[in-house]
Amino acid sequence: MEPAIILSGTDPDLPRNPPVGHKRYSNVREMARGATAQLRSAFDTVIGRTVAIKSLLPEQFRNQVERRRLLREARVTAQLQHPGTVPVYDIGDDDFWGVYFTMKRISGENLFEALKRIARKDEPTTAAYPLSRRLEIVADTCQALAYAHARGVIHRDVKPENIWVGNFGEVVLLDWGVAKVWGHPDDNEPISRSSLASKTSAADESQLQTLTGHGQRPGTPLYMSPEQIDGMRGIDERTDIFSVGVVLYEALAIREPFRGRTIDETFDNIKRGDVPPPSELTPNAGITAEMDAVVMKALRKRPGDRYQTMRDLIHELKTLARTADTN
Repeated sequence: MEPAIILSGTDPDLPRNPPVGHKRYSNVREMARGATAQLRSAFDTVIGRTVAIKSLLPEQFRNQVERRRLLREARVTAQLQHPGTVPVYDIGDDDFWGVYFTMKRISGENLFEALKRIARKDEPTTAAYPLSRRLEIVADTCQALAYAHARGVIHRDVKPENIWVGNFGEVVLLDWGVAKVWGHPDDNEPISRSSLASKTSAADESQLQTLTGHGQRPGTPLYMSPEQIDGMRGIDERTDIFSVGVVLYEALAIREPFRGRTIDETFDNIKRGDVPPPSELTPNAGITAEMDAVVMKALRKRPGDRYQTMRDLIHELKTLARTADTN
């Protein structure tokens, strides 16, 4: 939970020489750590609030690719001022933290953690996340994406781990580090098992972690669109629509639609494989034919056969959410 506001803490005058860089922050503690970056909680001693700080791991300080990705995430997120994105407060670079940015600290959990507990039949989580709520969460995610698309930004990494569900009902889409901005050179390239090898030192299964397994799924390819895998030039918002379709399928059926035994098999399933409607996998979960139809349209292999705008998908999801849990 966020700490209560203490009125006396709002009264002190500004210091004559305000600290800069990492010296500005106190009570720093690690919240999460990935393969290249880490997230810390800290107290901003100048403004007087708790913030989240994302920075590269020390061994990545000189990695220009990761520096560019972190800066892209910070700058794109800062320009997307929407309730479904995190406000960015500051960007910095020093010898202690390397390149970093500070942002609003939000409480809650990512959607993947909730879906894992539902898969394990956790009753409190299942009660807190009925079908209607899961549909609302996906619809709220789509609202953030529609806003981004209107400003020429494609997320390209929509997955449950990047959807944060706050303790007060807010839904926030995180990690814009691989976003594509229209008008900039397209860096999409064909993806294969070998191209992921440098990021994955363990077996393929670490990339294909199931809902009923343990831990996160770093760098998971489970949500990529066929055109992302093929390296098509000029991908547009419909690639995010496909990824949302995978998230929606998983949120309804509590199963990943395309997971194979290896990354290559997973890619082949995404590009060519047919998947059953969610209701066939979980026939007693209250998934209606209308829900099946929306999911399967979002998952069409050809971009032209999917929903053409995120707003079209939002309309369908809101309609489904209103009628869910009543059948």
